[in-house]
Amino acid sequence: MPIDSQPAPRPRRTTIEGRYVRLVPLDAAAHAEDLWRGACAPEHDGLWTYLFDGPYRERAAFDGALARKAASEDPLFFAIVGREAGRALGYASFLRIEPAHRVIEVGSILYTPALQRTTGATEAMYLMARHAFEDLGYRRYEWKCDSRNEPSRRAALRLGFTFEGIFRQHMIVKGQNRDTAWYSMLDREWPARKAAFERWLDPANFANGIQKTALGLLR
Repeated sequence: MPIDSQPAPRPRRTTIEGRYVRLVPLDAAAHAEDLWRGACAPEHDGLWTYLFDGPYRERAAFDGALARKAASEDPLFFAIVGREAGRALGYASFLRIEPAHRVIEVGSILYTPALQRTTGATEAMYLMARHAFEDLGYRRYEWKCDSRNEPSRRAALRLGFTFEGIFRQHMIVKGQNRDTAWYSMLDREWPARKAAFERWLDPANFANGIQKTALGLLR
């Protein structure tokens, strides 16, 4: 069936506002201190297990890596800044950007413990999906992770992605084999996903910081 073949625009460095967090272009000078303190203590090494870099013991190495991320176009990184905290609590990126096919992936996600399992953590993913589908007009939104990364796989399903399969021996990461689990969300699915996100994020869905209804149930 013929479809509109107009390419999508590439994502740009812009600010995306939410109720609980703001997504801002990653800036090494502005965000390095917050992220170093939030993610680089030895007790936080587990945050880096399935990422392509880290963990870091030397501040100079971390700063250099963050500067390279901030300068990259694909992946294109955003810092996740908590409105209440007033500091960077993590980062995420758009990557594998294919404007001609209107396909884009969200990944290279680092959530510090201060962001994990918070309303802002979910809102950050909602904001990125909304930007990809509504502002940029992408048709397919992807999530990929190491098949052993059970928290990431659960997160993909909770957020409304559909599991598509395992790419065996897909990568070598940090000297180990990576089988990759693939997930996707399509533009035609987005309206229902958006409605669930917004019902979940509504302050009325929380009492004393505890959700009344889980996101999965709202779909």
